[in-house]
Amino acid sequence: MRFVLFYHSFVSCWNHGNVHFLRGIARELINLGHEVTVYEPEDSWSRLNALAEGGDAVLAHAATLVPGVKLRQYDTADLDLDQALDGADVVLVHEWNAPDLVGRIGGHNAHGSRPLLFFHDTHHRGVTAPGEIDSFDLDGYDGVLAFGEVLRQVYVARGWGRQVHTWHEAADTILFRPLPDQDKDCDLIWIGNWGDEERSAELKQFLLEPVFRLGVRARVHGVRYPDDARHELAMRGIDYAGWLPNHHVPEAFARAKLTLHIPRRPYVEALPGIPTIRVFEALACGIPLISAPWEDREDLFPKGTYVSAKNSDEMTGAISDVLRDDAFAAELARVGLSSVRSRHTCRHRVEELLTLISRHRPFAARTSATAELAVAS
Repeated sequence: MRFVLFYHSFVSCWNHGNVHFLRGIARELINLGHEVTVYEPEDSWSRLNALAEGGDAVLAHAATLVPGVKLRQYDTADLDLDQALDGADVVLVHEWNAPDLVGRIGGHNAHGSRPLLFFHDTHHRGVTAPGEIDSFDLDGYDGVLAFGEVLRQVYVARGWGRQVHTWHEAADTILFRPLPDQDKDCDLIWIGNWGDEERSAELKQFLLEPVFRLGVRARVHGVRYPDDARHELAMRGIDYAGWLPNHHVPEAFARAKLTLHIPRRPYVEALPGIPTIRVFEALACGIPLISAPWEDREDLFPKGTYVSAKNSDEMTGAISDVLRDDAFAAELARVGLSSVRSRHTCRHRVEELLTLISRHRPFAARTSATAELAVAS
């Protein structure tokens, strides 16, 4: 089949964590013999920020991460949907696209042909800014892919989309894998953005305070850290190492003894049960994981996959336990790696997607046939 994917960016992961999963989906579709073309705007803010911070070389390297993918950059004003969608069997439109483009794709029906259309949501706006989702015209879409059951229920309750499916993110295990030959050069690593005051208090409670109390070697990667946040990191002896392009993350995990999951507040309070992509990726790299509070409502991970900490004291104790008990750390890493490989790889998600496509195809075939008869008459 021919898949056409519309992303905010494929080559840039600057403050664009969703692209980690989207790249993995493209990779696995190609590995299964499908054709994949990705369209991204040439002026996306993620791409422009990556160019400013990392230069052309970083994006050029990122463009080679998924062999066989066809990348198309476009000017929004000049995008020719007749050409872009010609021969497409399935179209995935990610929610970071502009509402106008989402509507244009949903309403497009060139020459009576019609691919299956899916709108893909991987954000908390459905509950924190519902008016923004209201601005999307989803009437022309066959289905919505929501990255958690709680978000699927929001879409159903608000009448957004015809059929809404739960489609979790997962790890691109071709890229994210254990690298046991790397030497350790820090005790703890945390990779994530400061951003918008959505977890600044949580970072102080579950990262800054425990690290300072224990005196461990810690490193932080991410973007959108204001000066006062960088100052706080420095005051606690934490190395702030700036943006780390996602394809370098497996090596960074391999050089540390443990990592943390500190979810943003909207996911804990408004969309419980949805982990961030870093959970899947960290576990896939075989690094012990300690998590700040979140509720695994869908039983995504078996017991022993990670350690939970309810407050700063528990986080401090958990970090200490993992660092001083090598056997405990190794077992934690083993269970985490096994849980991802058995249930949460991008290959698993592509298989789920292909099953959904097979369920939708009869409807799409009838719609296409009706359109063709209308054109003929």
